[in-house]
Order: sequence, then structure tokens, then C-alpha cells
Amino acid sequence: MIIGGHSIRNPEPIYGLAVTGIVDVRRVTTNANARPGDLLVLTKPLGTGIATTAIKRGFASRKLEKKVIALMSKINTVGADLAERGLVRAATDITGYGLIGHLVSLSRASRVSAEVDPSAVPMISDEIGDLIEQGSVPEGSRQNLYATTVLVDWQSTDEARRILLTDAQTSGGLLLCVAEARLEKVLNILRKASTPCAAVIGRIVPRSRRRPLICMTG
Repeated sequence: MIIGGHSIRNPEPIYGLAVTGIVDVRRVTTNANARPGDLLVLTKPLGTGIATTAIKRGFASRKLEKKVIALMSKINTVGADLAERGLVRAATDITGYGLIGHLVSLSRASRVSAEVDPSAVPMISDEIGDLIEQGSVPEGSRQNLYATTVLVDWQSTDEARRILLTDAQTSGGLLLCVAEARLEKVLNILRKASTPCAAVIGRIVPRSRRRPLICMTG
């Protein structure tokens, strides 16, 4: 089985792959099993796309550069531990499509909707906000925002926060769907594993035709 990856238009089919392990199908955690009532937990702050763009343009501080490199170097091994313990209902990594893009995919696969509190979503540094104002935003992040706008009820979320939530991440964290009864146990495991963050940013809700797939709250 070949799963994952991104698609492009090309005259002939191409693909690359690496066999990295064997999966017990009875213990797989996918993005297709989220249930209404599950809480959304994010394991890394957002902003790597904005930060790395600023670094390339010479706008970022040395402090931010060190911080983002350390963050991207942190591997999401805790995800395997949580999956083996059966503590997570569904999960996805946050990479090129940004938090909202990957949450859209998870919601569609699970046939649910999601609510997100934008103020609860952490960013790498307050400097990220300044860099957004300066225009240090990768084109991929702008495309993510454009592609997901019709699927999101942004409420009063300002433009800078929208860009952060759709920022294309490099070596981003995990977005975990956790039953409320298991939340404290999951948060304790994340803290003990020195996970960059363990932020509860929203929840899964029933799908409704009367509202967009993703709704901002708070």
C-alpha cells in the first residue's frame, strides 16, 4: 500500500518512496477516526514557514533563527507512543498545508467538523507577528489561506492570525484528537516527553450543512 504525499500535474507518472517500517493494522492511528467531543491537541507552535522565509530574507533575529532550528529538529516520536497505548483517536501531522489545511483533511476523512480557538494556538515567538506585518510570508502559506477560506468561518479572526493558522510548516507538530476522559493522561505524556507544546486548541463537533467545515470560536 502506498499512502501519503503530495500530487502534481506531470506528463508521466512519477513517485518516490522509502520503506521505513511495518505497521500492525490493528493499532494504526489515522486521520479518519475523529469523533464529536474529541479535543484537539497541538504539539508544536506554528510559524516555521514565516520564520524560515524571514531567515532567507535576512529579517529574522538570531534568537528566532536558533529557536526555529531547534523546533524543527525535534522529532514527533511521542506520537508512536500515544498510538501504541491507544490514547489518541485520530491524528495528523502539520506540514505543507498548515494547521487549517490538515484539519480540513482530517475533518473530511472523519466526516465531522471542527471548532478552533485561534487565541489558543501557540506561535513560535511574538516576533512572528511582526514578520507577518513585514510581509515575510511564503507563497505556500498564502495559497493555503486562499484554498481554505470558503471552508472556514473565520468570525473576527484578524488577517495575521489567519496567515499563522494556514502557514506552511516544515517539520511541524502533530494534531491529536483525544477523548476528553483521556486528555490529562495524554497531556502528561506530552510534557514528560518534553514536547514543544501541548496546547488544547479546539474540539471536534458533528458535521452540519448549515455551517462551514471549520469554525473559529473564542
